[in-house]
Amino acid sequence: MNSTSGNGIEQRGSGAAGKASDNGTSRDSRVTRDAQDTRETRAAREPAHKPPPGAAKRFADLFANYGLIVVFALVLIVFASLRPDTFLSSGNIGNLLTSQSVTALLAFAVMLPLATGRFDLSVGYHVGMAQVLVIGFQVNDAMSWPVAAALVIAIGIVVGLINGILVTKFKIDSFIATMGMGSLLYGVSNWYTGGQQIAGFNLPDSFANLSQVVGYVPLPAVYVAVVALVLWVVLERLPVGRSLYVIGSNARAAELSGLRTGRYIGGAFAASGLLCAVAGVLLGSILRSGTPSVGAEYLLPAFAGSLLGATSIRPGRVNVGGTVLAILIVAFSFSGVQQLGAPFYVEYFFNGGILIVAVALSVYAAIRRRKAAVKASR
Repeated sequence: MNSTSGNGIEQRGSGAAGKASDNGTSRDSRVTRDAQDTRETRAAREPAHKPPPGAAKRFADLFANYGLIVVFALVLIVFASLRPDTFLSSGNIGNLLTSQSVTALLAFAVMLPLATGRFDLSVGYHVGMAQVLVIGFQVNDAMSWPVAAALVIAIGIVVGLINGILVTKFKIDSFIATMGMGSLLYGVSNWYTGGQQIAGFNLPDSFANLSQVVGYVPLPAVYVAVVALVLWVVLERLPVGRSLYVIGSNARAAELSGLRTGRYIGGAFAASGLLCAVAGVLLGSILRSGTPSVGAEYLLPAFAGSLLGATSIRPGRVNVGGTVLAILIVAFSFSGVQQLGAPFYVEYFFNGGILIVAVALSVYAAIRRRKAAVKASR
């Protein structure tokens, strides 16, 4: 009796175990089939490997990165063929490099706040005040030119710091703050000069030689090259440059990541003030006089160069290489148009048109850059 009962229990247990084993095997096989179906579905939906970009896509990307180089080459070829005797002469090139050195320095001054997403509209009046003061300190106050230049540069840094404080501490929009500062600086220029030109008849030769041509190379072009190299290293190779770009891309995200955005923005404005002062000293050496009305006309070309430069080399963000190329394109293009007999007022159409086109292209480049980043992250 006990033996029969035990055998029955054993049979029911073995049957249950068999059913459990069959159920487990069935579940495992279903999981395996589901996983295989998922892999097959994914394989059918996605190609085995992403096809390489076509020739048209590669050409478009190449032109987007280096299109300004092509445009500059075309400008040289076209105007050199139309005016072969004068356009590429050493005298014309030297004059262009000397006159555009101030514009290039101001474009760099504009570029630094723009990297953080802020505007500095005071650069035109700032360079005007700097060139008035560097001449006035020598003529009216009998300072040596190194002392006058050092004092002007110190004032420029202070002006930049004030701009930065207005924007970061008082939360005034950079457009409004720097526009108001520019008006104040213009007032200082007229107050200091009484609205009259300061003639620099007795300026020392060492000051005038700051803008001389050595061999075939204008010294102002050398200064611009040195400043460009320093800024390139700072923006492209040092953490401070990457921080400026991060702030310009998303200030809130930069704050959450631990960046002290106020310090970086204030530093960008201070560096902008420094560059404006250096440009003013150089402009004083070129003009050899202090004129309070000079300066405002540099604002649009500086912004046009910086924004047009944002469409090349590093499309979608302001950068040193693109800014230099943009300044050269604008300068040589306008020189060629002048040599073809265009009237003087064409310059205003030229600068305004270039600025509008530069803004449109820089916005388009920024959109393409964001789309490419989103596509790459998928």
